[in-house]
Amino acid sequence: MPLLIKNGRIITATDDYCADIYCEGESISRIEAGIDASSLPSGTEVIDAVGKYVFPGFIDPHVHIHLPFMGSNAIDDHESASKAALVGGTTTLIEMICPGPNDEPLAAFNEWNDLASPASAVDYTFHMAVVRFDDLAQDQLKQIVADYGIASFKIFLAYKGALNLDDSDLFDLLTMAKDLGVITTAHCENADAIDAMQTKLISEGKTGPEWHEPSRPVCVEAEGVHHLSTFAELTGAHIYAVHTSCAPAVKAAVAAQLRGVNIWVEAVAPHLILDETYAQQADFVGAKYVMSPPLREKSNQDVLWNGLKSGAISTIGTDHAPFNFVGQKDMGTEAFTKIPNGIPSVQERVDLIHTFGVLAGKIDLNTMVSTCSTKAAQIFGLYPRKGSISVGADADLVIYDPNCKHTLSVDSSYSKIDYNAYEGWELTGRSSVVTVRGQVQARDGEFVGTVGRGQLLKRKPTHF
Repeated sequence: MPLLIKNGRIITATDDYCADIYCEGESISRIEAGIDASSLPSGTEVIDAVGKYVFPGFIDPHVHIHLPFMGSNAIDDHESASKAALVGGTTTLIEMICPGPNDEPLAAFNEWNDLASPASAVDYTFHMAVVRFDDLAQDQLKQIVADYGIASFKIFLAYKGALNLDDSDLFDLLTMAKDLGVITTAHCENADAIDAMQTKLISEGKTGPEWHEPSRPVCVEAEGVHHLSTFAELTGAHIYAVHTSCAPAVKAAVAAQLRGVNIWVEAVAPHLILDETYAQQADFVGAKYVMSPPLREKSNQDVLWNGLKSGAISTIGTDHAPFNFVGQKDMGTEAFTKIPNGIPSVQERVDLIHTFGVLAGKIDLNTMVSTCSTKAAQIFGLYPRKGSISVGADADLVIYDPNCKHTLSVDSSYSKIDYNAYEGWELTGRSSVVTVRGQVQARDGEFVGTVGRGQLLKRKPTHF
């Protein structure tokens, strides 16, 4: 049915004004002051957004849902993850397809898409991880881009012997990506350095989760950003550093930007909000907070927030990767190297950024929309269909109550995970109504929509 949102304060990446929004079918058809509801077709749903913000649907550019890791799989499925995303205001997910080194890329794409298609309640697309680069893989990667609109790759400069590419393949992949107009997203560390550090620490009996961060310190991440940037400079490829966690890595990326490298930078909610002390908690509780790159010393957070404010950092994702504390994280009780990595945040991201970013004065509302929605849409070929409130855009809208106080808990999470990394935290601000292509999918922290409504978003390569 048609939808009219009245009396809202519309906030985009660049604008802040009051108007009404009328949606027909799946898109926005009118944005005007004082649209008369009586002039609209019968059956039009009218939502009064007085005292509330109206944002474009938020986009999480970095999630893991179907994720194999160390013999286990992330606990969410596409239904639970997309419901969690929706009640948190996220209407589009970009998931990492992470095949093993012996898997064929096309088979992996089909596996991930076949799981998402019937179950996702949000629109979705993928980054295609490249963990092999033989002739067959190259042909299939080109097919995935051409036939399914997967216009971004993912590479790992970590996980030696499992996911990392050698430098020869890295050069050739970036050359191919440039030719195809595909942007390459990258986990920037150094696989050999991490492997050596982990072997050393384990041999010294330093096996607890508190040793995860020292095994991959900030210098390793910064070196990874510099290494990737060098190859992008040589090939002209466009690159995107995911989950950038620390000042040295940000400085390496900015240095590359200043010398003309086409590099974009992503921060993720856990690094902005949590610090290394969470992973240092006793009795193995710290395992809940093991992710890679790790949580860092708190002073790094100011650099990340300032990077978002200045535009040096473009996006805020989550790196959502849900593994249960009991039965999965505890596989690493004898060695931190066996702890599945991930701090789930797909439901909490937007409210965390509103509370600890906007209300704390670190960023403004326009920057929140830019970094949590619009920039991801622009970088990954979804704009202006997504990340925009404009006539013709998809009617993905978030009516947001900036004064709603609520407490985070595993009990109110739609994720299947058995803990909440932010348990008991009181936040200010929550999505009141969330629509996907004109249909209400969530209200006041509850999913009220249709499972399987999400569509695969085919994107055109633009990074030539």
